Amino acid sequence: MTLDEMPRDQRGVVTALDTRGAERRRLMDLGLLPGAAVHAELTSPLGDPVAYEVRGTLVVLRRQQARTVHVELEER
Repeated sequence: MTLDEMPRDQRGVVTALDTRGAERRRLMDLGLLPGAAVHAELTSPLGDPVAYEVRGTLVVLRRQQARTVHVELEER
């Protein structure tokens, strides 16, 4: 599943990044590394962009960017 498909009330763990080059480097610099916990915190009124909590920081991604981040849902 990708980050944009993750239900808003769930927590997930990043498993992979499906992008290359500068975009991949930017996501990694923001803390979106395999094994990092992620949770959708805030959604804009129109649904794009969304703020995600990653490693104690809010990271705002557009839907197109969130589609490149693969996650696995955490068990509750």
